[in-house]
Amino acid sequence: MALPTPPSPAIPRLKTQWFRHGDSRGAEQQAGAAAFIVWRIARHALDRTRHAGFGVELGASYFRFLREMLAFLAAIADRMAHARMDAPARAAFTGAMVRHLARILQESEDEWLGPAAPGQPVHGDTFIDLVNELFTHYAEFGADPQAGAEPGGFTPDFAFVRYLGHRLEATVAPQERRWVQDQVISAEAPDAAAMLQKSLRDLFSPPARRARRPAVSGD
Repeated sequence: MALPTPPSPAIPRLKTQWFRHGDSRGAEQQAGAAAFIVWRIARHALDRTRHAGFGVELGASYFRFLREMLAFLAAIADRMAHARMDAPARAAFTGAMVRHLARILQESEDEWLGPAAPGQPVHGDTFIDLVNELFTHYAEFGADPQAGAEPGGFTPDFAFVRYLGHRLEATVAPQERRWVQDQVISAEAPDAAAMLQKSLRDLFSPPARRARRPAVSGD
């Protein structure tokens, strides 16, 4: 069973201005919005990879690719949270975001692949275990020094995206592995990271509303 490859994946329209200016919501709600953004961007990257001719068919490889892309983007979101929040707020935000992603992913995997076999971890728990593992790996990499020092931003360096490309090699046929890494490094990872940065920048720092001009009353 295979998902149809769209003729030309369109850039997803992401809702980023979730909160009214000055509205202080909890980390749980903000993390839910971030998880939705991460999910849409990861799916978009997967659709583009399929459209580029790589045979990532629906099945174990499809969801392995998706899990890897979700973990990569979650690591970038965590770095942005680190630049904007104190340690307890960052931990609360990232933990809640990953739990939201695990729930969304489990619903999708259960629908297309069926629930995990008896005695095996459910799909959501498997994803959380992967994130815990990969966060320690991605922590070894840094920001791209050529990307500028935008306050609160984080553009992953070459080693960061190359590691993602290396991990995604296992999701395609052996003859495509060299080329999928090139595709990820040159296109999918940078584009996904840039889209995430813009979306989370708007989420973390919504534009201030223009002050209303006071009414002038006549004497």
